[in-house]
Amino acid sequence: MTDNQFEIPNVKDLTDQHQIQLPDTVTAIIDGSLQGHDTTAFKLQSVCPINAEETYTVQESDESEVNAAVAAARHAFDHTDWQYLSHTDRKAILYKARDAIREHAQELATIQAFEVGIPVAGLQAMHMPRTVENFEFFIEVAGTLGGEAYTQTRNYLSIVTHEPVGVCALLTPWNAPTVLVSMKLAAALATGNTVVIKASEYSPYTLQRFVEIINDAGIPPGVVNLVNGRGHITGQSLVEHPDVDVIGFVGGTGTGKTIMSSASKTLKKVGMELGGKSANIVTADANLDDAIDGSLIAILAGNGEQCLAGSRILLQDSIADEFIDKFTQRMANVKVGNPFDSDVEVGPLAFASHYEKVLSYVDIAKSEGAEILVGGKAADGFSSGYYFEPTAVLADNSSRVCQEEIFGPFVALQRYSDLEEAITIANDSDFGLVSYVWSNDLPTVMKCSREIKAGTVWVNTPLTRDLRAPFGGYKQSGVGRDGLHASIELFTEEKTTMLPTQSLFIPKLGMS
Repeated sequence: MTDNQFEIPNVKDLTDQHQIQLPDTVTAIIDGSLQGHDTTAFKLQSVCPINAEETYTVQESDESEVNAAVAAARHAFDHTDWQYLSHTDRKAILYKARDAIREHAQELATIQAFEVGIPVAGLQAMHMPRTVENFEFFIEVAGTLGGEAYTQTRNYLSIVTHEPVGVCALLTPWNAPTVLVSMKLAAALATGNTVVIKASEYSPYTLQRFVEIINDAGIPPGVVNLVNGRGHITGQSLVEHPDVDVIGFVGGTGTGKTIMSSASKTLKKVGMELGGKSANIVTADANLDDAIDGSLIAILAGNGEQCLAGSRILLQDSIADEFIDKFTQRMANVKVGNPFDSDVEVGPLAFASHYEKVLSYVDIAKSEGAEILVGGKAADGFSSGYYFEPTAVLADNSSRVCQEEIFGPFVALQRYSDLEEAITIANDSDFGLVSYVWSNDLPTVMKCSREIKAGTVWVNTPLTRDLRAPFGGYKQSGVGRDGLHASIELFTEEKTTMLPTQSLFIPKLGMS
C-alpha cells in the first residue's frame, strides 16, 4: 500500500464537512460563564488524531482559576436553594438538561470523534444514548430515595436522612468523556450537590460544549463548573482544595493512587474506577461464533481504549486453534481509518504519546517471546494520524503484555487445559474490573462467577450494563462502585436525628 492509499481530510475540510465550529481557545466555565482568554495562562496545544494537525489551544486552569471554580460551586451549594429544591423542581431542571443532551447528541458525538478518534457511528449508537440514559436514570432514582425510621430504642424515634455532600470534584478521562462524566455528574446533581469537572486535556472541547449545553438548558450558575489542564497542575489543585468534599475519578491506576494520597490530607470521600486487564475465558462448550463476535467487540470497541476491554483471551486447548484461526482472520479484516467514514470500525488512537506507547508493546511482546498473530505495526496507507493495526499476540500470562494495561486494540491470547487453570490465570493480575465467560454449561458459569476476582462477570455477552447494578473493580481496578446504591452513597451523607417519643427524665447535675 502507498502512503496516499487513504485520503485523510485536513482539519478545515473535516470541520466544514461535519459542521464543527472550533474555538481558537478552550477555556474554563465558572459560575455559568465561559472564561475569557488570559494571555498569561499556560496554553496546551490540541492535536487532531485523524491527521495530526494542530487545532485549538487549551487554556490551562492554574490554582487561582481552580479556586474560583470551587468558590462558585461552594457558593451555589451554601448560599442558593439548589440543595434544598424539591425533587419536583430539581427533576424539571435535570430533565431539561437531559433533553438538551439528546438534542445535541450528534454535535457532541462529532466533536468526540474529532478529538479522540473513536468512530462516530459507535459514539452515536452507544455513547450518546448512554449519556442521556445516565441523566434519566438518576433523575428517576432520586425520586425514590427515602430515609429510615427505627423505634427499637425505647422512648425514641431514630430518623435517618440522606443529604448532599457538598462540592464534588469529577475528574474525567479522554476516552469516553460524555458517558463517563455523566454517570457521576447525574448522580451528584440529582442528590443536590454542586460540581467542578476537570476535563482531560485531550478532550476538552467535548466537555466545554457539554457543560455549555446543560447550563443553557437551565442548570443554575455555579452548580456545574469546568476547569481544564493537566493532572499535576489543575487536577492536583482541585483534589487538594479544602472546599472540595468528594472526588469522583475515572482513569489510570497510577493517577488514582496519586489522587487517593492527596485526598487523604483532607479526608475527602473518594470513588474511583481505574484500570483493567480483563480476562475473557472461552470454554470448549461455548458457542464459538458468538465468542469470536463478542471477543472482537470486547477488545476493539472504542478503539480498544477502555478500561473494561477484554484484553486477555483465555482459550481451552481443544478449541484454541479454531478460535485463533477465525479470530485473527476477522481481526485482520477490521477496517481502520477516518472515524467519520461509515464503514470504519477502528479509528486512530487519541494522541501521539499514547500511540507510541501502544506501538512500543509490539517490541515488548517480541522481546518476551510472544508470537505476533496479526497486526503488530502502524496501519498501512496513512501518511499522518495515529493509526495502529488491531493486534493479537500469543503470550504467557507472566509477560508484560498480559499484565500491563495497554489501552488500545491489542489483545493477548493464551491457552489453558481446564477451568481451574483458566480461573487461576484470570485472577493472576493486579486488576479486577470485569471478566468475560463464554460457556453454555451452567456449573461452569457459576464457578466462574464465584471464583473470578472481578467487579463484573459478563456471561456470553460483551459490554452490557445495568445501571441499577454496581460497577467497579477489585484490587487495583478501583475504590467504590457506580450504580444505584453505590452512587447515592458516594454523593450523600447519612444523618441520624433522634427524637424522644415522650417526656424524659434527665438527671439534674450540679443541683446539690
